[in-house]
Amino acid sequence: MGAERRECSRYRGSVTIHGAVSIIPVPGLPEIEVGADLASMIVAAAGDAGSPIADDDVVVITSKIVSKAEGASIELDDVTPSEFAERWSAEWEKDARVVEVVLRESRRVVRQIGPVLITETHHGFVCANSGVDQSSSGAAGRVVVLPADPDASARQIRARFAELGVRVAVVISDTFGRPWREGQTDICIGLAGIAPMRSYIGEVDPHGHEFRVQELCVVDEIAAAAELVKGNTSRIPVAVLRGVEHEIVDDATMAPVLRDSSRDLFR
Repeated sequence: MGAERRECSRYRGSVTIHGAVSIIPVPGLPEIEVGADLASMIVAAAGDAGSPIADDDVVVITSKIVSKAEGASIELDDVTPSEFAERWSAEWEKDARVVEVVLRESRRVVRQIGPVLITETHHGFVCANSGVDQSSSGAAGRVVVLPADPDASARQIRARFAELGVRVAVVISDTFGRPWREGQTDICIGLAGIAPMRSYIGEVDPHGHEFRVQELCVVDEIAAAAELVKGNTSRIPVAVLRGVEHEIVDDATMAPVLRDSSRDLFR
């Protein structure tokens, strides 16, 4: 398929669609500890694997290792559950300390149906359990929470890549469920250097129909594609997408992706 450029509004960018996009796993990263220089480690691991990071790559990083590097983990022994957490946990055979962390990481509880807590995080993400995760946390009795400011994290990592000599975009991903559909998929929760949306509004299809509402969340598509080579048990928390040309937007944020509650039929 020939290259095709879509020009869109600011923060909705322009994307060149080529016939092929490569999705490259970055194996060999060790267990991440507080203070880890993720960009340097990714550059080294990608080089050792024979696929060095290159200019214009999009580097997709699982949020969990960003959280670990930033110290965004909590020892459950340090958590004192509230009365609500104790009562709800007893009813549904949950760990009250984990429930308390979920509540602390939330702005509000959106839905509470049976053993499921759907919350809105302080970032504005609507997800199960505020994104609190016990799997691969690094130790028993420890949970990992989402980075405090994923956009800021992405910007810092991107800046470090630049110091190391490569100009890339960064997408921080996490696994979320979705309304209307079973299963989960990886989505973007933080970004740097890439317009998050591709708008078709105002363009005309080959039959003369004008698009009025269609916008694609490019960064979510990128995050989902990267998960195909990462997975939950492979110990590969980073992937690189190569061949997705994008407008470089230095001050891009997640803001255009987050739907206001007044327009959200599920809140």
